[in-house]
Amino acid sequence: MKIQNNHTFHIPVMGLAYTIDSPIRIAHFGISSVVSITDDDLIEKMRAFYSKKFSLPYQEITQKFHDYRAERITHYLNLMDTIVNDKFEKFKTELTESKSALENYIALLPNKSDVKKTLQKFIDEGICFKDALRKFLEKNSSLGEIDVNIMTKVDKDNYEGKEKLPTEFNDAHAALRGFANSNLRSSVVLSAGMNPRLYSYFENFPDFFPNKNAFLKKKIILKVSDYRSALIQGSFLAKKGLWVSEYRIESGLNCGGHAFATDGLLLGPILEEFKTKKNELINATHDLFVKALEIKQMPIPKEPLPLKITAQGGVGTAEEHEFLLENYNLESVGWGSPFLLVPEATSVDTETRKLLANAKEDDFYLSNISPLGVPFNSIKGVSNDFWKEKRISDNKAGSSCPKKFLALNKQYDDVGLCTASKKYQDIKLKELEENKKKLSLNEFINQKSLITDKACLCVGLANASYLENGMDIKGQQQGVVICPGPNLAYFNKEVSLKEMVQHIYGNANIMLQSDRPNLFIKELKMYVDYLRNEVNTLTNDVTASQIKKWNLYRNNINQGIEYYQNLFKNTSFLKNNQDTINQQLNLYKTEINSISY
Repeated sequence: MKIQNNHTFHIPVMGLAYTIDSPIRIAHFGISSVVSITDDDLIEKMRAFYSKKFSLPYQEITQKFHDYRAERITHYLNLMDTIVNDKFEKFKTELTESKSALENYIALLPNKSDVKKTLQKFIDEGICFKDALRKFLEKNSSLGEIDVNIMTKVDKDNYEGKEKLPTEFNDAHAALRGFANSNLRSSVVLSAGMNPRLYSYFENFPDFFPNKNAFLKKKIILKVSDYRSALIQGSFLAKKGLWVSEYRIESGLNCGGHAFATDGLLLGPILEEFKTKKNELINATHDLFVKALEIKQMPIPKEPLPLKITAQGGVGTAEEHEFLLENYNLESVGWGSPFLLVPEATSVDTETRKLLANAKEDDFYLSNISPLGVPFNSIKGVSNDFWKEKRISDNKAGSSCPKKFLALNKQYDDVGLCTASKKYQDIKLKELEENKKKLSLNEFINQKSLITDKACLCVGLANASYLENGMDIKGQQQGVVICPGPNLAYFNKEVSLKEMVQHIYGNANIMLQSDRPNLFIKELKMYVDYLRNEVNTLTNDVTASQIKKWNLYRNNINQGIEYYQNLFKNTSFLKNNQDTINQQLNLYKTEINSISY
């Protein structure tokens, strides 16, 4: 039986590199984190780096290997598993031999943890029997999960020369195979929506199906933004005999990375729906799950498998953390962007970490830089902006596109081009120049900016790790791209792991701003601003379907505001700030209803 994790938070995936080695750094403390397995080139370099650091054998997997992408991922995950387990065993030994190490570990645990209370007794009562302490740790401490993330839509076709390879060699498919073939007993987090072809590919790997003891060696976590999406995707997988072990609800806008705005559905009402319909979701998917296993003649669990509901996006205080856990019956809360200021937990270069620490509210914004065409959380002043603008001013706009993970646009090339690439932007800029006479100067400038604003995320989101670890960066200079959530504006200094974890559990306070809006109000403001921006930037005539969409959005916002008014009226959560919160709710209600279209 797996030991229950003592922590009530996890660190979500951040970029390509920012959590690429987080398990190696913090899993032995019992803290779970998520590794991106998109960039196999970065992964191979990290495998070489850590093999050398821990004196483990290493043989390079070059692109000459037939299945190099999946092989690189498998070998890196296996390496992490080896390192993490070894560190865990040494850590438990250290706890039995060093009182200060034990005290530091106790300081990391949540106050309500029975493990924390018992370990404190070992110290208070002067119990120094190493064997007794070791036995207790063996039974009651666990590693943090080494989970992995796959963006489902980043699933480019691949070629050998001019010959298109079979679907299983697509980027996301190969990444899934790399995880499935690894030694890990953990989960894959699927984000960015449903990819039926990829979801069907799970059926090829026995580890995703329950054994005769109803045990899943590898689990599926879906990152979703609403209940309907969870039910649709969960049912699709259940019909294939695949169980979703966790639905990870993320704020549509108050998060890091790509921002997938909902139709005005706010985090509080979404969590409420999951809370009230959790059993309905379990029963609906369990029935489909059992039928599929019967057809496949596989072992059938006697009762529904465990299902977790977790949330993330914009959480910044211990009070918010505790409220989400208690009010919505969550198993864990994700803390992402604040950990970018914790060198012990994430991979960030010194210059970028300093930029993050000094950033204010106005420095965080939703940008147009993602080649996926989805709003992207950005921060002013990153080095990538400098190099991108230099190429534009030198009439050399666009990236050399060495990695091509986002080369998904097939408008001009059947193989696919990335909209951040020089090849694509040259074509677009030439077309724009040919139509210049038909456009006003402002229209021309705006359209040119939309083309050249795209950034090479494949390189930019990986460079911080290369810089931090002193690795060579070859090819065109791209600088660093980083995608923190706007909540990071309220954290303004580099902190230790201990300080951050104690902040989460209410044993310290590293946030100096007293005027920070709570996570619900902050998200509400972002949704109001999002609608206003959509209306103001629309260049064509407003259509009936657009008006219908905006009306739905506004109605959902108004219902969300009403939900929050009732919520705060009936809870002690943020009791000291409720007058301010009610004023803010009324303000944003007036604002959303005053937007005319």
